[in-house]
Amino acid sequence: MPLKIAFQMDPITAVNINADSTFRLAEEAQARGHEMCFYTVDNMSWRDGKVIARAQKFEVRRVQGDHVTLEAEAELDLSEMDVVWLRQDPPFDMGYITNTHLLEFLMPEVLVVNDPFWVRNYPEKLLVLRFPELIPPTMIARNLQDLKDFKHKHGDIILKPLYGNGGAGVFRLDPKDRNLASLHELFAGFSREPLIAQKFIPDVSNGDKRVILVDGEAVGAINRVPAEGETRSNMHVGGRPEKIGLSARDKEICAAIGPLLREKGQVFVGIDVIGNYLTEINVTSPTGIQELERFDGINVAEKIWQVIEAKRGL
Repeated sequence: MPLKIAFQMDPITAVNINADSTFRLAEEAQARGHEMCFYTVDNMSWRDGKVIARAQKFEVRRVQGDHVTLEAEAELDLSEMDVVWLRQDPPFDMGYITNTHLLEFLMPEVLVVNDPFWVRNYPEKLLVLRFPELIPPTMIARNLQDLKDFKHKHGDIILKPLYGNGGAGVFRLDPKDRNLASLHELFAGFSREPLIAQKFIPDVSNGDKRVILVDGEAVGAINRVPAEGETRSNMHVGGRPEKIGLSARDKEICAAIGPLLREKGQVFVGIDVIGNYLTEINVTSPTGIQELERFDGINVAEKIWQVIEAKRGL
């Protein structure tokens, strides 16, 4: 029995079919006989007790430049769906937060993946704070003196926006750097949010490992190696994906966090591990499943749909 699935995502016409995880999820859903539609978050609304979207049914194919066929846009009551995927990219701002509230109106009759209540309450750089034994020395603060004290103690630090994504606004401040006050002034000029500072981990030169978990279980990993002269390893800024296996430490980290992720309905999660440290738990719009499939032959999309189908009684 096919599921009726709605993908809430960035425009599907613009995705990179060889890298985009949502495209791979749609491709697998289609192969399994499910019915799919797509809408952007700007085309969603709440009206008269219903969550409505201007959506388009679609089909996909692995042909660059001709990868999707979209039907005409039509108004859709999202309560009629079996599954709604929360897959638009951050920023994790008030628009994103409002959207998670609207999606909650669909539950529990509709399965929203990942569970929007916990996506909202467990953003990437805050969920890790529940596991202080797994993360590097970390501070979340807005006060400049507190940040100066942290840098004085640890010498070499990473400073970044608390709700940033894709490597944007990430700075390394080594022991000789004198820019902390200027960066604090810059960030404070356009945001009231705190900053996050972490002790720099030299192992990042060997890569920032992305470990994929499905329903709390680790299924594999890829390594993201920074470009020459870069500290950031995000693929958005030139990081190079490489084949790598799961280490004993990776499995230890996943065993510690997996039960909580499963309990809170976080079906598809990507964590970041540098050396022996957990640095982020990505629940908003994780990536990496296409690279893992190419390197290790692991069909993560299939595993994800098996979990979802089981949750929907198939």
